[in-house]
Amino acid sequence: MNHRIVVVGCGGMANSWVEYAAARNNAEIVALVDIRLESAEAMAQKHGLSCGLYTDLKQAIEENQATLVFDVTIPASHHLVGTTAMTLGCDVFSEKPLAESIEQCKAMIQVSDLTGRMHAVMQNRRYNPNIIALRQMIEAGVIGTPGYAGVEFFIGAHFGGFRDAMDHPLLLDMAIHTFDQARKILGSDPVSVYCHEYNPPGSWYAGKASALCIYEMSDGSVFSYTGSWCAEGVQTSWEGNWRITGDRGTAIWNGDLAPYAEVVAPGDQEGKFIREFTRIEANSPLPGQRYNHQGCLDEMFTALEEGRRAETDCRDNILSMAMVFGAIESAKTGNKVILS
Repeated sequence: MNHRIVVVGCGGMANSWVEYAAARNNAEIVALVDIRLESAEAMAQKHGLSCGLYTDLKQAIEENQATLVFDVTIPASHHLVGTTAMTLGCDVFSEKPLAESIEQCKAMIQVSDLTGRMHAVMQNRRYNPNIIALRQMIEAGVIGTPGYAGVEFFIGAHFGGFRDAMDHPLLLDMAIHTFDQARKILGSDPVSVYCHEYNPPGSWYAGKASALCIYEMSDGSVFSYTGSWCAEGVQTSWEGNWRITGDRGTAIWNGDLAPYAEVVAPGDQEGKFIREFTRIEANSPLPGQRYNHQGCLDEMFTALEEGRRAETDCRDNILSMAMVFGAIESAKTGNKVILS
């Protein structure tokens, strides 16, 4: 299968997408599209591409018989780009988020259903080797049945640009990664959420850049999220600082190093106020396997070529988006929101 690719959105994020496509032996970038033609020109020059340069997606697809669109535009454009591309016969691999509202997410799925085109979302953190190792520990029952998963995310990110002007910069643009990680780690989906969103002193964001969320999950566990995108000093990793407790022990992951668990040690500990524990290290990453951004794109292409849905297909990703939009609704109303 040969993939004729149109890349939409030629900002900095697009570089890794272009580099990935250029390294595949069955993919060809046939067009670059950006609302600023000079951005498309700069991208072509940087990567030595001799392809069509456009400001109009429809024209780029039709003139180059494209089969696949990389949507690397800002979140506000994802719905229009995705639905346009699928309607014109292209499959779509998109940067997160799926769309800017739950209604737009549902519409994206409807268009995918009607056209038979694939739409998958870049959730590269699902393919972090340590997240995979942590999920394997949970799945293997190392800590028993999970009852709680919690994460702290504190980063002082001075982006500038559209994020500084967003109403919900943390929840809408960043927390989707962490929420999707929670679904991956626990192997369960959200049922309800209560969220308090706020903007602390010194924030350089127009919108609320900090939040606390409590989710009930479909496996009966509780997932707690505490985050800020304007926290200066003593920052967590971009993956957050995780704790998952089960009925046999606790797994810990600081987002950088390999996860580990402490579980109740074997032997008779009846009557002990604090029991003894045994430390269990996570499995090492598999040699030769690709992770992160490349790992997610590998899965997308493999799924497309095998004629199946990708792990991050829009129909699955909407469950992570429901965690985002449910949190925003809860923050606005001050009420617990049921996620159906």
